[in-house]
Amino acid sequence: MKLVVLDRDGVINHDSAAYIKSPDEWRPIEGSLEAIARLRKAGYRVAVATNQAGVGRGLFDMATLAAIHSRMTQAVSAAGGQIDGIFFCPHSPQAACVCRKPQPGMLLEILRRFGVEPGAVTVVGDSLRDLQAAQAAGCQPALVLTGNGVRTLEEGGLPEGTTVHDNLAAFAAERTA
Repeated sequence: MKLVVLDRDGVINHDSAAYIKSPDEWRPIEGSLEAIARLRKAGYRVAVATNQAGVGRGLFDMATLAAIHSRMTQAVSAAGGQIDGIFFCPHSPQAACVCRKPQPGMLLEILRRFGVEPGAVTVVGDSLRDLQAAQAAGCQPALVLTGNGVRTLEEGGLPEGTTVHDNLAAFAAERTA
């Protein structure tokens, strides 16, 4: 099985320093929905791994997070794609949990649930913590230059072997060519 794990904010949809707190605030990045459809049509399963500290900070509740994810999955479906699983860490950074990226816990759970070896999985993110979690889980890290991606690239310190792509559409085009 081919599996790609995507960060949400800054990879699939526009990010916000004030958090995406409602379905109305969720706006896809141009080409991202079609990229997911392209990956799916090429035989990839697609999972989402996202830190959602806004829940832990009380900015929105689990029902709102579910509504945001429902909007996302409906938009992906309308573009001809499918998300096979959404995994999230609802904890604040102060919780020191094992699931919050850059810790690998969430990715290890995805690998377990999908029954895949880490070396065969690429994790696409826009922040260093996404790439560090990928590396810690034994997956291939890929940086997109949307969201925080340009700043992440400029700050350096990327894990060895990280590939860099303009956006999710460019990543998908390369993987499905």
